[in-house]
Amino acid sequence: MEDFNQTLPDMFYLLGLSTVPHLQVVGSLMFVVMYTITLTGNCLILITVRISRKLHTPMYFFLSNLSFIDICFSSTIVPVILRNTLSTEKSISIGGCMVQLLCYLGIGGAECLLLAIMAYDRFVAICRPLHYVNIMNTRFCIILAIIPWILSFLNSSIQVHITWRLIHIKSHHINYFFCEVPPLLRLSCRDTWLNEISMYIAAGTIALGAFSLTLISYIYIIATILKMHSSRSRYAVFSTCSSHLTVVTLYYGTIMSIYLQPRSNHSVEKDKFISVLYTVV
Repeated sequence: MEDFNQTLPDMFYLLGLSTVPHLQVVGSLMFVVMYTITLTGNCLILITVRISRKLHTPMYFFLSNLSFIDICFSSTIVPVILRNTLSTEKSISIGGCMVQLLCYLGIGGAECLLLAIMAYDRFVAICRPLHYVNIMNTRFCIILAIIPWILSFLNSSIQVHITWRLIHIKSHHINYFFCEVPPLLRLSCRDTWLNEISMYIAAGTIALGAFSLTLISYIYIIATILKMHSSRSRYAVFSTCSSHLTVVTLYYGTIMSIYLQPRSNHSVEKDKFISVLYTVV
């Protein structure tokens, strides 16, 4: 048993979303369609913002950054899903698993923080319209766009490092469709309390922190909208925020439901479904 607990894997085997053949085919087609839409839509946004001088504004600058992050985020996850679903070879090297975990956490965290920055941009535009140009100048926008990458990859580097310590495992099979922290914790033979605390702190700091900033921004935005006398003006202002609110609700809600619940409450099937929502949908 001691030798078994000290197994050092060369490879992991991803069990995927489902072992039912026809569900795998349907799932693969769905992922191909959604991945194609993701790449096409976000590339069109990047090209349109680039070639149209009217769109060279802070709002569309951040939207371009979000599109780029979406492309990177989906490309980190979906190709692995398709490979493991359509191929009989479902293995991933330990190094590849750690690299995927690093990129996934880093890019996902950057998207989370960028959504909060986009909410701040809408707050300044709606609540401080006369000072918008001065506050959201080019230099400040670039700094705001860089900060999420630095903070999120710093966090992901820490998470990958402490996850690497758990490399002595009781199984080589990951009951998931990509390398993710909770499934890796379930495989470890060692005490994972430090990893769980680190995961909760990271999720609390990044997800809850970003969500709180977003919520505060929208409280001020809604208060400003309610003060408007024209219903047409209220509708026009709110319509610029509605899509962002939808993404924020879906993204923060799914992230917090996975990373901020106790390990004993984790359901593998539920976690898979939630992960599909915020990594693909």
